[in-house]
Amino acid sequence: MAAIRQLAYGGGADTVDEYVRLGETTARKCLHKFTAGIIHLFGDQYLRRPTPEDLERLLRDGEERGFPGMVGSIDCMHWEWKNCPTSWRGMYSRGTGKPTMVLEAVASHDLWIWHAFFGATGTMNDLNILDQSPVFDDIVEGIALQVNYYVNGRDKIRRG
Repeated sequence: MAAIRQLAYGGGADTVDEYVRLGETTARKCLHKFTAGIIHLFGDQYLRRPTPEDLERLLRDGEERGFPGMVGSIDCMHWEWKNCPTSWRGMYSRGTGKPTMVLEAVASHDLWIWHAFFGATGTMNDLNILDQSPVFDDIVEGIALQVNYYVNGRDKIRRG
């Protein structure tokens, strides 16, 4: 319960002591064991890079929907950081004065999340976040998977 409460409400390990009667160290250990269990149980299926078969399916689905060559949609959102340290507020605050962290995600049409990058400062715009993000690193470094796809009846090869 301590782990789920910390994840659900975004509170620290010391915030669950009154509700579940656990000390901070024990609550932190519970969270660590819970997340390690999730990774162990579901990591191979859900916490992985796309395989060549995944990419071919996503490209085929994108083409059928009128977006040839598209694997997924990328977007960034600002997430308010309630417990931002006072000394960092200026770096993470933008026009609203509230500190935010940025979540960048790539999702396919079936809501499968293929990439998530969290933690860029809230004062950045989407282009600066993309510059920090590892989302295109494999393509830039030339190590992205090679995938065959078709556009207008023509054979194409794409990396990543």
